[in-house]
Amino acid sequence: MLNPGQEFHIVDLPRFKLLMLSWANRFNIFCFLDDNGYSPGESSFDLCLAAGSHELFLTGPESISLSRIPPNGLFGHLAFECFDQNPIEISEPFVDFGKSFFFEPEHLLRVKNNSLFIASYSIPPQTIFDEIISSQPIVPPEAYDIQFRHALSREEYLNRVHGLLKHIQRGDCYEINFCQHFFAEQVSIEPLWVYANLCQVSPSPFSVLYRLHHTYCLCASPERFLNKTGTTLLSEPIKGTMKRSPDPVEDAALRNALSESLKDKTENVMTVDLVRNDLSIVCEEGSVEVPSLFAIKSFPKVHHLVSTITGSIHESTDFSDIMHACFPMGSMTGAPKKRVLELIKEFEKEPRGLFSGSIGYITPEGNFDFNVVIRSLMYDDEKKILSLKTGGGITANSLPEDEYEESLLKAEAGMQVVNKSY
Repeated sequence: MLNPGQEFHIVDLPRFKLLMLSWANRFNIFCFLDDNGYSPGESSFDLCLAAGSHELFLTGPESISLSRIPPNGLFGHLAFECFDQNPIEISEPFVDFGKSFFFEPEHLLRVKNNSLFIASYSIPPQTIFDEIISSQPIVPPEAYDIQFRHALSREEYLNRVHGLLKHIQRGDCYEINFCQHFFAEQVSIEPLWVYANLCQVSPSPFSVLYRLHHTYCLCASPERFLNKTGTTLLSEPIKGTMKRSPDPVEDAALRNALSESLKDKTENVMTVDLVRNDLSIVCEEGSVEVPSLFAIKSFPKVHHLVSTITGSIHESTDFSDIMHACFPMGSMTGAPKKRVLELIKEFEKEPRGLFSGSIGYITPEGNFDFNVVIRSLMYDDEKKILSLKTGGGITANSLPEDEYEESLLKAEAGMQVVNKSY
């Protein structure tokens, strides 16, 4: 039976979050969702920690009924190939979380406005709080010097993008998200500390540290995939990115350049149309709307072009129906989605796994919130593999050499987080 919940006051939230992680790592399964100080009005996860497994849901989204969610809710993930019946065989070193996994946590900790609420099946909340504040802080490791390998050579990457451009020119698709893989083998890291460093360098509203036995996902995602509140579905795809400048005048000019970029707005509106189509499959006729198009959202390192799409579903619409219609997300696939998914498999030649999949939670009331797993490091503590992937949207105007350089820049940011001196 679930113990009555209890509320506690937190004095130093940044320090307490590190202690929460230190305490959580005693469990083989946990999911730490981090809003990094963004308010719900700015679109963010609730800050919470789901630790230990009271009940497992191993058979995928079909086993989840939104009308029968357990008292502590459900937490977990959907891999990119979740609904793929003929997955690609794994050839490169790969961090495998499985196609999907959900669990009801044994212990649930939620933080709001410096107040902590603890609910647990097996430990009194006061005991959990005392254990956390007496936890040993995460010890900074010695600086790493991890050398990542490219799964694709420059020549092979350019050849594949040229091949995709031919499909676009033939009209097979209009836009496709193409990813490449970087990895390191025989490496050992402290995932908790690297995650903390990732959030310091790139604080994001949909960040996650997710542990599933010996695999870890260290995610600093700025993007929401899908939220359900009552009968309303809401998606906020990101398409369009511009670097920031420490100089306010130059930063304003960069922000303005993004808002006027025809290429970025074209990519964004194609993704919006795709999401609208996905939502229309499960939403009430005439209810799908775009309340915000091409909004600029600024983060510490970049400006993003973000649009918002909403729709209303019937109360009886269930989780698997919604996910079958909307997953994987439009911002990480392309249009038209069915053909693009075929081309992604053909040209990437390896599974994406959890990258460009989704991590999130479902509340006891049947509401949910899921992110887009990007800007992430995947780590297998048993196989000693560290992996990261980067993706970019390929359109008719794309230059393969520019796309390659952009993918390297995105990868370099993740590599620097790992190898930063502590």
